[in-house]
Amino acid sequence: MKSKTVFFKSIRTKLFISLCLIVIAIIVSLILLNNFVLRQFYEYNKQKQLENVYYTINNYYNTNLKKESLVEEIDKIAIKNNFDILIKDNQNISIYSSNKDFYSSINDMLIAFVIEGKGEILKNEENYKITKFKDRKTNITYIVFWGILDNDYGLYIKMPVTSIEESVKISNEFLSIIAIFVILIGGIVLSFVSKRFSTPIVELNQIAKKMSNLDFSQKYTISKANDEIDMLGNSINTLSNKLEGTINQLKNTNTELEKDIEEKSKIDEMRKSFISDVSHELKTPIALIQGYSEGLIENVNTDEESRKFYAEVILDEATKMDKLVKQLLELMKLEYGKITYNNKEFNIVELENEILRKSQVMIEKENVIIKDTPKGEINVIADDFYIEQVLTNFITNAIKYAIPINGEKTVKIENKILKEQNKVRIKIFNSYNQFTEDEIRRIWNRFYKLDESRNRENGGNGIGLSIVKAIMNNLGCTYGVKNVAGGVEFYFEIPLFIA
Repeated sequence: MKSKTVFFKSIRTKLFISLCLIVIAIIVSLILLNNFVLRQFYEYNKQKQLENVYYTINNYYNTNLKKESLVEEIDKIAIKNNFDILIKDNQNISIYSSNKDFYSSINDMLIAFVIEGKGEILKNEENYKITKFKDRKTNITYIVFWGILDNDYGLYIKMPVTSIEESVKISNEFLSIIAIFVILIGGIVLSFVSKRFSTPIVELNQIAKKMSNLDFSQKYTISKANDEIDMLGNSINTLSNKLEGTINQLKNTNTELEKDIEEKSKIDEMRKSFISDVSHELKTPIALIQGYSEGLIENVNTDEESRKFYAEVILDEATKMDKLVKQLLELMKLEYGKITYNNKEFNIVELENEILRKSQVMIEKENVIIKDTPKGEINVIADDFYIEQVLTNFITNAIKYAIPINGEKTVKIENKILKEQNKVRIKIFNSYNQFTEDEIRRIWNRFYKLDESRNRENGGNGIGLSIVKAIMNNLGCTYGVKNVAGGVEFYFEIPLFIA
C-alpha cells in the first residue's frame, strides 16, 4: 500500500499523467471545435465565396462580355464550386441554368421561404441575401443566394450543406482514430520524457537528503543540455561545497575549543593533583624541620655538636623537599604532555657506562657486584636527556634494592637487539625477592614504596618509576618489569638508529 502511494506521489508519475491529460484535452478540444465551430466557419467561407461569385458575374455583364464567353465562364464557376446557378432576365425568363432542375425548384424555395416563412437568413444586403433552406422533397439543406445584378437580372445560386456535415463526421472519426494512436504512442514518448525530467530531480532530492544528514559526498552530474535543472544542480553542488567547507571549519573550531577546554581541565586537574601530592608528601619533612627548628630556638641542646646535627637534619629535609617539588613538577609536565622531545642519535652503551661511573660510590656503599658491564656500540634515536633519567632510575633503584642471593648482591645490564622491530631492549637485573602480582601492577604509581623505612633512609619518595612511566608513554615505547630467576628485571625499548 505504501509503495502504491509513493508511486502516485512521485514527480515522474505526476508529470506523465499531466502530459497525458494535456494530450487528451487537446484531442477533445479539437473534436468539440470540429463539431461546433467548423460548420460555422465553413458557412462563413461559403458566404464569402457566394459574394465573390456574385460580384464576378455582375462584372461580366458590366464589361459586356460576349454571350458564349459569359456562359463558358459561369459554367467554370459552377463546376469548380459545385454550385447550381440560375440567371433570369428582367422579364423573369431563364437565360442561364447550370442545372435544369434548379429552375423548377427555385419557385418552390421562394414559396416556402416567402409565403411559408421556412428557412434562415444568413445575410441580408441591399442587392442580395443569403439564406439557409431545407428542401422538403430531398430533405437536403442548401445555402441559397438571391441577388439582383446591376442590369436588373436575377441571380440565384444554390449549394448543398450536406458535404460539410459529412466532412465533420469524417473528421471526427479520423480524429478519434488519431487520438487512440496519439495516446498510445504519446504515452510511450511521455514516459521517456517524464523520466528525462524526473530522474535529475530525484537525484537532486537524494543529494539534498544526504546534505541534510551532513553527507556531502554525492555531487550532481551536469549534462550537456545545460538547462534550468542543470543550473539548479550546479547551484546545489556549489551550496554543498560551501556547506562542507563551513561545517569542516566549524568542526575544526569546535575541536580546537574542545582541546582548549580539555587543556584547561588538565591544568586544573594538574594543579589539584600537585597541591594534593605536595601536601601529602611534605607533611613529614615539614614536621621534622619544625621540630628541630623549635629545638634550636629553645636551646634544647647547648653543645655545638648537637646544634650542628639539628641544622644538618633541617638542611637535609629541606633538600629532600626541594627535590620532591621539582620531581613532582617534572612528573606533571610529563603526564600532561607539556614536554617537547629532542630526538637525536647517541650510543646507549656509552650512556649506560656513564651512569654506572656516576653511581660508583653507591655501588661500593651497597657492596653491589656489576656483572657483564655493557660493551660495544649501539646507536639509538631518542631524547638522550629523558632516556638518561629512565636509565638512572632503573640502575640506581637496582643498586639500592639489591639483596644478597647466594651471598651476593648483583646488578646486570643487558642490551638485546630486536632486528625485526628495529629496536633495542635494555634490561636491568638485580638480585631481589620475587614481586607479587599486586606489586607489579602498583609499582608504577606515584608515591608507591615497597619498603617505607628503606625508601626514606635512602632519600626515595616513590616518584622515580612514575616519571619513567610518563616518559615511556609519551615516547610511545614499551617498558615493564618481570620476575626472573634469582631476582627481578626492569626493561624498556627504544628505536635503533638506521643510517
